[in-house]
Amino acid sequence: MAFLSNFHALPKSVFIVLLSLTIPVSANAAGMTGPVQVIDGDTLRIGDVEFGLYGIDAPELEQTCKTSKGEVQRCGDMARQSLTSLLRGRKVVCNDIIPDPDGNPSAMCYVGPISVNESMVADGWALADRRTGDRFVRAEFFAKSRREGLWRGEFMAPWEWRKLN
Repeated sequence: MAFLSNFHALPKSVFIVLLSLTIPVSANAAGMTGPVQVIDGDTLRIGDVEFGLYGIDAPELEQTCKTSKGEVQRCGDMARQSLTSLLRGRKVVCNDIIPDPDGNPSAMCYVGPISVNESMVADGWALADRRTGDRFVRAEFFAKSRREGLWRGEFMAPWEWRKLN
């Protein structure tokens, strides 16, 4: 794990491209593309199909967190804004993977070769959903080590927040 200690030195864009190249796209995936509507930090709609971003969990829209100075901020809304910025004006291709662990439709989405799912985790606005495996754990480690997004302050994991609310 010594190689992980140098992630903080990589530019974020280089790190995301390198990780994206290691994640295979499902060979039997049916691609969806079209105008994308961002629902929250890990949910999209293309046409009439609403689905989650597979393998990640972003804060709920109502969820708050604290900055490093202790100020309360709406981190769920900030995650949605981050996803909106990432996708704005770009061609997005989403591939159906499998239902998520809760049985909801989920997909891997890409902007060119870049994984949208992984970018949200590497930017620190979503966490790896370990119920789906360890696919995005490295990106989460990267965001945490660079204090990106949620990692700049204090927050509760989205799944813990949902249990309490």
